[in-house]
Amino acid sequence: QLQASGGGLVQAGGSLSLSCAASGRTVSRYAMGWFRQAPGKEREFVVAISWSGDRTYYANSVKGRFIISRGNAENTVCLQMNSLKPEDTAIYYCAANPDYGLGYNEFQDPIMYDYWGQGTQVTVSS
Repeated sequence: QLQASGGGLVQAGGSLSLSCAASGRTVSRYAMGWFRQAPGKEREFVVAISWSGDRTYYANSVKGRFIISRGNAENTVCLQMNSLKPEDTAIYYCAANPDYGLGYNEFQDPIMYDYWGQGTQVTVSS
């Protein structure tokens, strides 16, 4: 199971840090991604990191503002979100991908992810 945490309410321009922790199985050999879903919109890709941590992929909308990293603990992934905007408001989900090495097209496709967390709400006020 994946457990996402760290969401909350922040003013525009502020920062939040999300974490995703795995329990019951190891995800050290899985790529990890974050997706988000705003009210009335489809789930969209945000960012992903390869199982080894040497490759990262960012949606254009968050590039330069968000940073994904694999945590010091083996089964955790962190998402540092800076310069937040009201349009970043959404439920953020973490997910695990077996990492077939296919690049961005693989990581941005939710179908390629086997395991999903329950989501954490991020609200950015203007």
